[in-house]
Amino acid sequence: MIYEIRNYHYAPERLAEYRVWATEVALPYIRSHMDLVGFWLNLDEPAQVAGTPQDELGAATVTWIIRWDSMAARNAGMAKAFGSDAWERIMDQNPGRENYLRTEAKFAEAL
Repeated sequence: MIYEIRNYHYAPERLAEYRVWATEVALPYIRSHMDLVGFWLNLDEPAQVAGTPQDELGAATVTWIIRWDSMAARNAGMAKAFGSDAWERIMDQNPGRENYLRTEAKFAEAL
């Protein structure tokens, strides 16, 4: 079992619109195609950072976690879900693809 942690640096000034799109349009589709552990949008609170300072983008504004059986299952599942015409129609309703300032995916195992 692996966990994919997805962090999006979505333009903070567009998060209210993103929240509506994610809740009403994207999440029902994602939940039906993936084992979604959770999906979070930042509160309007500053991040608490110790050590090396963050870059100019700061903390990610959107985080979600997906559970997969393996990397092979992840690769096949992502291609199937996000390579579909249905997902393209969902993304066409996004408040703006240009608002994804950075996207990150990392993979972890539970201890």
